[in-house]
Amino acid sequence: MHAVQRRAGIDDVHRAYHVLRAVLHALRDRLEPNVAAHVAAQLPLLVRGLYYEGWHPAKTPERISLEEFLARVERDALLSGTGVSAEAASRAVIEVCWDELGQGTMDHLVSVLPAEFAVLI
Repeated sequence: MHAVQRRAGIDDVHRAYHVLRAVLHALRDRLEPNVAAHVAAQLPLLVRGLYYEGWHPAKTPERISLEEFLARVERDALLSGTGVSAEAASRAVIEVCWDELGQGTMDHLVSVLPAEFAVLI
């Protein structure tokens, strides 16, 4: 949580929690269920619970654009008026995931996302 807070420049740990949750959920829902489960298996236990919270695999993947992804993150992380952009918040979470999950998992994740998502990685 604190790594997300630092990387995103967020001054409140509760906001960092909302950012982490919003980005993980938007990302999870954009992935095929088998890829989403593979990513989840690499997450620390507490973050894995957050990741799976409210997941409906039968409704995924949601074929949303990068713009729709960022709008969802902004809405779900309650970023409006905070001075933190959804893109910066998403990038911070993905950077922390890269550190935690490692090159192999993240390379696989990059390979299954549309090219437009590369700006976040």
